Amino acid sequence: MMFGIQDLTKEQIADFEAKNPGIKIQFLENDPARLNAMLASGNPPDIVIGPAVGSSNNNARGLATDLTPYLDKSQVLKKEDLQPINDSFRWDGSKIGQGGYYGIVKDFSQDATLWYNTALFDKAKVPYLSDTEPTPYDELLAIAKKLTIKDGGKTLVFGLGLEWAWSLIGPMATMILQQGGQVYNADLTEIDFNSPAARRAFQWYVDFAQAGVGPTSLNPLPDGSDMSTFSAQRMAITQDGYWFGGNYIEDKKMNGNIRMAPAPIMGDKRVSPSYGGQGAWIPAEAKHKDAAWKLMEYFMAGPPAEGRAKSGWGIPGLKSLASKLPQDLPYQKQAYAVAQNELQYAAPLPESPYITTDACNAAIDKQLQRAIKKELTVDAACAAVTVEINKLLKQGKERIG
Repeated sequence: MMFGIQDLTKEQIADFEAKNPGIKIQFLENDPARLNAMLASGNPPDIVIGPAVGSSNNNARGLATDLTPYLDKSQVLKKEDLQPINDSFRWDGSKIGQGGYYGIVKDFSQDATLWYNTALFDKAKVPYLSDTEPTPYDELLAIAKKLTIKDGGKTLVFGLGLEWAWSLIGPMATMILQQGGQVYNADLTEIDFNSPAARRAFQWYVDFAQAGVGPTSLNPLPDGSDMSTFSAQRMAITQDGYWFGGNYIEDKKMNGNIRMAPAPIMGDKRVSPSYGGQGAWIPAEAKHKDAAWKLMEYFMAGPPAEGRAKSGWGIPGLKSLASKLPQDLPYQKQAYAVAQNELQYAAPLPESPYITTDACNAAIDKQLQRAIKKELTVDAACAAVTVEINKLLKQGKERIG
């Protein structure tokens, strides 16, 4: 198995082996470069951790096993119990959302949602965000400006963090969908960042960066994540999913001052997606698929899954485990209510099998930086993004066929 070190404890591995005599686990720490080398050599791990969103590239390349026959026979994992985020692991040969299941989600969050520090809102005399109504993105930027505290050239408190280093295509695609726009053409071979909806999303990111209210790739956080800065009360709002609350169970100073809010909106349509949906898949050339499936069942529905749900580190990939999410502390109860209400606005993000998420993010960030520095207009930057990504899509299509 190639998983993260936090995904399965030694005790859980021992428990699985005791319950499944004849199966021994060899643990490999998650390493994308090593995984690619193993896949290329035809000797992959038997089961691999990975996100549902973005999985279409693997599926189009024939790297993953269709798990539907296993699901049909399983007494543990049932299709009707899978949260909709699992649809991002589905593949019909040309697009996600239908067809066979090529992975199972362990947990997920609707990643456009917000967490905020009420103490910093009180200090700035800014009203709290609604628990049920989405904040328009333009209003969110105005709020961020009020919450930002600077001293000379130094920012003491960031008004808003976007986890810029983690994703750009996900948030921008969400903004485009919220405006009723389209990201790709019908056969997913071309992207259009020249549309009014895409230019508006891109412009908002430029405005955010030029306002200096939060970290960007031109002004990054040292650790590339909002968590430590938010925990130090040097960030008032961070755009992170439900899972983010798991950081604060033991932090009494913080957990009395944090709340969760719905995903912001750009346009008229509420869309609150997941940018990842971490799960597991079985490579097509795995040598021990039946054993890997047994581990899949244990990991997704057994003691590890129950423990994850109770910890609050994400919403379980199974509907039947949702009742185990923690509600003991006031902030947990508030976040649970927000997250449950937000589920009705969940929607899969569009993705093309001919390009990776990382490649999209890199192309967007390169042109964002140029627009932020006023080397290009927003229109010219969006045109450049369109040209660069479409070139990569064409290359991907030629490779995959």
